Amino acid sequence: MTWNNFSREEFACKCCGANEIKDELIDRLQVVRGMYGKPMRINSGHRCSKSNAAAGSSSTSSHLIGEAADIGCTNSNARDALVGFLRTKFSRMGIHRQFIHVDISDDTKASPVLWVY
Repeated sequence: MTWNNFSREEFACKCCGANEIKDELIDRLQVVRGMYGKPMRINSGHRCSKSNAAAGSSSTSSHLIGEAADIGCTNSNARDALVGFLRTKFSRMGIHRQFIHVDISDDTKASPVLWVY
């Protein structure tokens, strides 16, 4: 599958290149990118267990199964716009000073939910 603004490689694990990112996640991000109208940098997508531990993330992180992405965002105005657009396609979102986390996790995790790091 191809997307206008994303490539699968952007979502690969930074340490080993593992990449089991789900098409559904990229599909949703592509819709948001169209609404936002500006580039969206993927800081993190799929993570292997080593990379996930190094990031200090949970052992149940959706990154481990290719169902999460962290979108780089350090500007308050951009963050406000992105959160609004992301909310149309994602019911689970985490806000950090450096990124916005979104995931498409199954029903075992709380949803809808918005958390801060």
